[in-house]
Amino acid sequence: MTIKHLFHACVLAGVPGVALTQAIPLGDPEHGAELYQYECAACHQIGEGAEHRIGPHLNRIFDRRAGSQEFDGYSEALARQGRDGLRWDFLRLDAYIANPRSLVSGTNMAYPGLEDAEERADLIAFIRAYSDRPQDIPEAAPTAFAPEVQLPAEVLEIEGDAEYGEFLSASCTTCHQRSGDHAGIPGIIGWPEEDFVVAMHAYKQELRPHQVMQSVAQRLDDEEIAALAAYFGGLRRE
Repeated sequence: MTIKHLFHACVLAGVPGVALTQAIPLGDPEHGAELYQYECAACHQIGEGAEHRIGPHLNRIFDRRAGSQEFDGYSEALARQGRDGLRWDFLRLDAYIANPRSLVSGTNMAYPGLEDAEERADLIAFIRAYSDRPQDIPEAAPTAFAPEVQLPAEVLEIEGDAEYGEFLSASCTTCHQRSGDHAGIPGIIGWPEEDFVVAMHAYKQELRPHQVMQSVAQRLDDEEIAALAAYFGGLRRE
């Protein structure tokens, strides 16, 4: 029996943790199993007997608070996001798999991201089969869902004014140190500009849960975000 057939059998049989709303799959879990082997398996185990490896095991991840397992390898950035309310639903998993740093700055997950939206949907369809309480599983085709932050090309292409960014930076350096030291708060010195822009727009759209950062980001326009990105991107740790 294939994974896809097993998935549908579980739905029909009323297996606990497999909701009836999942009768129309998000993606192809059989293809997702193949993707998992070369995208995830080197660091994460899943299924019966799964244990933590370089990364935590991924059983029962849906609706779990980020950084909440007994695992020593979480970055402080991920643990903080979890304390601030980040939970792994479809949108957050999709965004994290697409580009981990776009959702959690300072994550320890050294993964470049999976660009193809349909492949991410297939991978999530496979992973969700190992969750007790899958959440936010949409019934529409996976291509109907945009990444966490879908920015127009013209926004990403704005050339920020670093001098203006330095003028604006006081709103950031009340918490983030210019030296680049973390001291419990993520360092933003030397960030790639596009990563900075994506992160700020994630806060602006309230996809990142930190209320102070949401408030700061919502006061900034696209030019100001680009200016801050240029300024902090050009700095180096002391």
